[in-house]
Amino acid sequence: MKIGCHVSIRHSYEGAARTAHGLGGKSFQFFPKNPRSLGVKVFDERDAGACRAFCEEHGILAIAHTPYTVNLCVQDPDLYEATILSVSNDLEIAEACGALGVVVHFGQHKGSDVLEGYKRMISMVNRILAGWEGKARLLVENNAGQGNRMGTTLEELTQVRLLVAEPQKVGFCLDTCHAFASGLWKGNDWEQVAERMRAHDFFSSLCAIHLNDSLYPTGSFRDRHANIGKGEIGDAAFAAFLRTPELQGLPLVLETPGHGEESHRDEIRHVLNLVNHWQG
Repeated sequence: MKIGCHVSIRHSYEGAARTAHGLGGKSFQFFPKNPRSLGVKVFDERDAGACRAFCEEHGILAIAHTPYTVNLCVQDPDLYEATILSVSNDLEIAEACGALGVVVHFGQHKGSDVLEGYKRMISMVNRILAGWEGKARLLVENNAGQGNRMGTTLEELTQVRLLVAEPQKVGFCLDTCHAFASGLWKGNDWEQVAERMRAHDFFSSLCAIHLNDSLYPTGSFRDRHANIGKGEIGDAAFAAFLRTPELQGLPLVLETPGHGEESHRDEIRHVLNLVNHWQG
């Protein structure tokens, strides 16, 4: 399985790929630029190309992630335009680095009319993807249920994707902590959740996994990650999750607490042990 973790680009994009490989990872996630800024980055294409080549050589899958400040439902006109430029820039960098796509959280609408939020989100996605010809896809991530609960159901995720102008350019990133916190997954019912995903044709567009345990119980709507097996989801539930055929070959990226990237080495090994224990 393609287990990995989030890594820093402080030593370059190629350096991030090498770090992931050194930790025993077969996948990784990175921020293409400053994660707290919506600025547009002029990036080193040679470095990005070296990252792509290294990943291809070692069979590593990469995904990028938009800055924390991105909200696909933003209402301020200037911020709306800045967000479009920023995410478009992230797609360009992801493509150059050979990443599968750019993860972006499902939008959060601040007003009382949630339908207006969906409309703004679809409009922004259409603007971002208009004219985009790269292979990297926009990967919409499910929410934990903070705020107005937008982005927590399979129905929302799949319907919004179908309503955008070019759905083939949109995929999904499933965050296990968010799914648990929102009540989408209760921990002991993964087989039923997987069957619902099949019924909604969710797996056909699933491109990546954020593999996180949850500090708080299911249905808490609180987005606090815990290390695998150390939170409310637990090892047994993750073992059942990891046996899902549709997850084979996808990047499963840890976004769990740690003291530097090196701390993820043992956790990657732990997840692989869960897989091997179930298989044998």
